[in-house]
Amino acid sequence: MNIEEVRDYTLSLYGVTEDQPFGDDIITFRLEGKIFVCLWLGGGKHDMENSEPRLALKLSPERNEKLRRQFAAVTPAWHWNKKHWSNVYYGQLEDALVQEWIKESYLLVASKLPKAVRQKYIKR
Repeated sequence: MNIEEVRDYTLSLYGVTEDQPFGDDIITFRLEGKIFVCLWLGGGKHDMENSEPRLALKLSPERNEKLRRQFAAVTPAWHWNKKHWSNVYYGQLEDALVQEWIKESYLLVASKLPKAVRQKYIKR
């Protein structure tokens, strides 16, 4: 996937909004105001030594550990709670995996919403 495909896919999920609260080099994607994906656009104050395209995903601690053991392209997220967030170097992975994990992050955040709100996202 390229950066535009990541953005388009994430925005295709029902109810997702985007903003840039951390500056021009990061787009955050939210569900009901809760961040579930943080997409690095490159450069800027969030630049790191390894400047490969990446995004940060919120996943369960167990899932993060499993993916980090299984894929070199998944690492603890920079500037995020490393227990709950992982950096995903999506250019090194198959598109289907990246989409699956974005959807998994979306559903995790949806599952934590109040029941009346959650139902409109989980059923999709």
